[in-house]
Amino acid sequence: MQTILTVNGGSSSLKCALFERTDTDLILRYSFKLSNILNQPLVRVMDSDGSLLSQQEPEFDHLPADQRHQACLNVILNWLTDEVSDNQLCAIGHRVVHGGSAFSDPQIIDDSLLAELASFIPLAPLHQPYNLKLIHACRALAPELPQVACFDTMFHASQTALERYYAIPKKYTAEGVHRYGFHGLSYEFIQRELLKLNSGTLNTIVCHLGAGASMCAIKKGSSIASSMGFTAVDGLPMGSRCGNIDPGVLLYLQRHHQMSTDDLETMIYKQSGWLGVSGLSSDMLELHQSEADEADQAIEMFCYRAALEAGRLSAALEGLEQIVFTGGVGENDADVRQRILDRMHWLGVKYDSQANLAALPEISTAQSAVKVRVIPTNEEAMIALHVEELT
Repeated sequence: MQTILTVNGGSSSLKCALFERTDTDLILRYSFKLSNILNQPLVRVMDSDGSLLSQQEPEFDHLPADQRHQACLNVILNWLTDEVSDNQLCAIGHRVVHGGSAFSDPQIIDDSLLAELASFIPLAPLHQPYNLKLIHACRALAPELPQVACFDTMFHASQTALERYYAIPKKYTAEGVHRYGFHGLSYEFIQRELLKLNSGTLNTIVCHLGAGASMCAIKKGSSIASSMGFTAVDGLPMGSRCGNIDPGVLLYLQRHHQMSTDDLETMIYKQSGWLGVSGLSSDMLELHQSEADEADQAIEMFCYRAALEAGRLSAALEGLEQIVFTGGVGENDADVRQRILDRMHWLGVKYDSQANLAALPEISTAQSAVKVRVIPTNEEAMIALHVEELT
């Protein structure tokens, strides 16, 4: 069985999937979810239906933090060796958050590419280092295999300068200080799904909602605007990221609270968003379960800002014909979808409450001027497709 392994990692988590190559298709065989890598890791292995096959808590106490991602990959490869005797791994695909202005397509990984991707670390300091760490780990464990980098920014390369550029001195724009947009692999997957539904040419807003959240305007299959900008902290308030904020606030905090650059980075990435507003949690489910007013305020703020962003993106599209909800919250949280859609009635949006509660593939009514869909995203499948195309 010839296979492709996809690797999608963060600072303390790792998602992998194994796809079988056939003559006509790529078939998901196993998925792997590793959480809490830097403390007590939990490893779960699921089959193609999502049924749990294995769960373990490997002992990593003796390992320094910078070796744990490689150890996690070792756990996955050892499981495959022990449990999948006919597995013949052919290639590895990686999600890389930032491709800068240089890369609008997936790339075969070599030393020169890695050096260039390392130069983008200042653009995505909390994501890029871990993406590169996982690439190096895979190269150490399987140096003979081709590896492919797939960038979260590449789907947005079609945006015009009018959307991408900030109103700042040109020398900084030329240096690469402009809007990039993220979650591109998710948006690309959703766009391919819409094409299958004969709905891929409509003016569409895709809402990728989760602890990391963004929205994207897609016209004739191409990204024309998105909520995230220079970094993945911009746009909507997220689990612990503040989203859109007046830069003057940061200057105020520097001057009057003596906050350093590192202090500000910690605040806007790790202490804000739903966590900052609620004072309770960066997890949407926990906020729903809480009776505290602050928890509901955090949910309301998120939904209000998403509806506002839908207005901006509708203007960019010059008319809205379709909305798609995806991501962990977008796919599974009927209350959040309802709160957002209720604020979009002025766009002609009408939805069926029971269809929304059941998260049916289409939840708009026949009278709605805008189609409303719920489509599960699959970044791993998108990565595997790109690997298949390149190798």
